[in-house]
Amino acid sequence: MTLLFNFLQSGAFYNFSWGNLFMVIIGVIFITLAITKNYEPLLLVPIGFGILVGNIPFADGMEIGIYEHGSVLGILYEGVVRGWYPPLIFLGVGALTDFSAMLSNPRLVILGAAAQMGIFAAFIMGIAIGFPAEIAGAISIIGGADGPTSIFLASKLAPDHLGAIAIAAYSYMAMIPLIQPPIIRLLTTKKERLIRMKPSKPVSKRIRIAFPIIGFIVTAAIAPGALTLLGMLFFGNLLKECGVTDRLANTAKTSLIDIVTILLGLTVGASTDASRFLTPDSIKIFAMGAIAFAFSTAGGVIFAKIMNLFVKDKINPIIGAAGVSAVPSAARVAQMVGAKEDPTNFLLMHAMAPNVAGIIGSAVAAGVFLSGLVK
Repeated sequence: MTLLFNFLQSGAFYNFSWGNLFMVIIGVIFITLAITKNYEPLLLVPIGFGILVGNIPFADGMEIGIYEHGSVLGILYEGVVRGWYPPLIFLGVGALTDFSAMLSNPRLVILGAAAQMGIFAAFIMGIAIGFPAEIAGAISIIGGADGPTSIFLASKLAPDHLGAIAIAAYSYMAMIPLIQPPIIRLLTTKKERLIRMKPSKPVSKRIRIAFPIIGFIVTAAIAPGALTLLGMLFFGNLLKECGVTDRLANTAKTSLIDIVTILLGLTVGASTDASRFLTPDSIKIFAMGAIAFAFSTAGGVIFAKIMNLFVKDKINPIIGAAGVSAVPSAARVAQMVGAKEDPTNFLLMHAMAPNVAGIIGSAVAAGVFLSGLVK
């Protein structure tokens, strides 16, 4: 009887709460959206299942939970808490990314910078509603739709809010096809959405090799706080472009990034135990993230419209929305919105220019916050 009683006390039903049930429903919704709507399935399936793992309650002291010292999940979660996983993700992203569209039309880099407006808007908003500056800085990166950078900065500046920040960042990355199109249509006219841009010029191999070297030196000198992220991003791109390290590039952009994505997604999801996750601060973080992401999308679109006042070769302002750093989701959304107006107008490659610039922009912003706010 003692064995039976202890077994029942340590089980899920004895320790279950309404908060756990709510989070389990959220996890099921994430998985459903990933499978039925194809919303960033590589992110939402691991995160959604991780939420299920993190919200099956048990008695304390069993050393199986993600917050228990020595547990398997706790050891895997160290990669999030200590910021190991994001740089490895950036290495794979660099090996996957083609910067040719940006290099062939450098003026579009400005749109990638303009689309980071939401980051600084969120920072100001966070301070205004009472968050300390370092926590507001960590939350603000959600506005750039950059999950790995959000995790990296939160692990340094706001470890107690890391779960909420990570889930918010990845949620808004996955919701890009829902969030961005209405904002784009609200801020543009049909005539603007029909603008055709000239095809991109080819970029020489020499320039493609030189860019990650020069780009790293310049951006890391500006924002040394982002040294790790920028270093891995540009190193991955150099592996891709130099032509003599194909094996390393292929490993970085396939096996490595897939393994790290699985571990990061599952452990971030598992960190959302209801007792720690369902707090007023988490609600504020999600609200700030939504507003910041809307600001970032609007910033890119509006700045493209402003640029059109001064340039002869007009820019389709739709691609300004791709300046957030969710690659290539934001560029695909720009193509989708443009194709609805004119199926023969191909904006994808043009949108990739501000899209890849946005990766660099959000990493630089994180470096600025880390340098200025770390204690």
